[in-house]
Amino acid sequence: MGVAGTTIETAGERAYRRMRNDIIFGRLAPSQKLRLDSLKDGYGVSVSTLRELLNRLTSEGLVIAENARGFEVAAVSADNFRELANLRLLLESHALQQSFARGDMDWEGRVVAAHHKLATMEKRTLAGDKRGLEVLKRYDSEFHQALLSACGSRVLLDAHAAVFDKYVRYLMIAVIFRAVAPGEHSKLLECALKRDAKGAQTILSTHIMDCVTYTLANTPANLLGLHRPPAKRRHSGALAAASA
Repeated sequence: MGVAGTTIETAGERAYRRMRNDIIFGRLAPSQKLRLDSLKDGYGVSVSTLRELLNRLTSEGLVIAENARGFEVAAVSADNFRELANLRLLLESHALQQSFARGDMDWEGRVVAAHHKLATMEKRTLAGDKRGLEVLKRYDSEFHQALLSACGSRVLLDAHAAVFDKYVRYLMIAVIFRAVAPGEHSKLLECALKRDAKGAQTILSTHIMDCVTYTLANTPANLLGLHRPPAKRRHSGALAAASA
């Protein structure tokens, strides 16, 4: 403990957060082998500490332990993406209803502030600047967490955050940004300020499921390890990709 009860972060905790972010934001690729000797210098920890944090990430489903063969980053698939989307929608819809019913003026302030940051980054991205995509996804997470923050259940918020991160991982690997997403976020903000939980749940369903459809349709199959049905013959076997 530090001054006034603050916690001093250990090297192991810093390394854990860095590696977790590197997996979520695609810097460590799906199915990549994680060699302890090469990773320990990059993350500044010992092999024993590295093994501990890899076991921790394994329990979260972000790393796979291969018994005697070591560790690798969790693979991705279309089925897993859809499963995460459905679970996110289930958790977030319930938490939205609870949060909208309990939210006070402080909660409204958090939601408005989080949306302002997200909307600013979305405008930059729509203008063609894709360099801030990682920051945008962080602000996206903060906005959705702010919407849920008055739900009254830490267990529910933690469960949602874990699923949300895995869901965002697919978007970061695919480098996906839908042009209609900012409008959906604005509608969610409007529903929050009006306490319209049912309307927000409808928008949220479209927001999540349309994103899955768009991502799977606009990402090269080899990038996400996806296996799509063959295209119709009239397209000479080529997949028709929608414009981003």
